[in-house]
Amino acid sequence: MASNSKPTAIILAGGLGTRLRAVVEDRPKVLAEVNGHPFLQYLLDQLIDWQIQDVVLCTGYLGDQIESHFGLQYHNLRLHYSQEHQPLGTAGALRLAIALTEADTLLVLNGDSYCAADFEAFWHWYVKQDPDAALLLVNLADTRRFGRVQVSADWQIERFDEKDESASGAGMVNTGIYLIKRHLIENIPDISPRSLEREVFPTWIGKRFYAYMTDCPFLDIGTPESYSQAEAFLKKMAEPQH
Repeated sequence: MASNSKPTAIILAGGLGTRLRAVVEDRPKVLAEVNGHPFLQYLLDQLIDWQIQDVVLCTGYLGDQIESHFGLQYHNLRLHYSQEHQPLGTAGALRLAIALTEADTLLVLNGDSYCAADFEAFWHWYVKQDPDAALLLVNLADTRRFGRVQVSADWQIERFDEKDESASGAGMVNTGIYLIKRHLIENIPDISPRSLEREVFPTWIGKRFYAYMTDCPFLDIGTPESYSQAEAFLKKMAEPQH
């Protein structure tokens, strides 16, 4: 059974940010400024709101800048750094980082996207359902940039459809927020370049691998176009909700 104690958070922040390099060339993309703050700060603030205590930051390209900026403590968050010395992809980075925590369950977040999800509701659902892994999905009117996730009637994940710029339309997309039991990460064969989304998740289909749906606002900053939307998006997220 899943423990009721809050998980350790792991933020994947080691990407090269190649597509964003035209507008953010001197820093890792998680330090791209939005309204005067690095984008990563908004994710850390979300975790503070949910009373998370420990965060492991998976860093790579220009990762020393992240540690220099945030240090080992951000407000009441304890920060730990897992620095990759070669690009490891999302799965390799996660496999490397697992050594820095003893938690049985990990809350994994992509460092270049933001979803205004109710983490408490996601966690309560996860503890009740007790899957091996769960992906937080959101319905989007246009899935071309993201690909789609196909699920069964009881919300087990059945298939991942690659992103297709020619296939417009609504569908469920992966927000880059996951709850994963430790043993699944430990069973990733080795610390080597590997994609969680493309190479590991498909091998988990058939296990207790579930989707959790939300209709919360979602943004990623992976392209200059989406990054240009971040300022207005995060200002709106900061407004009091009625």
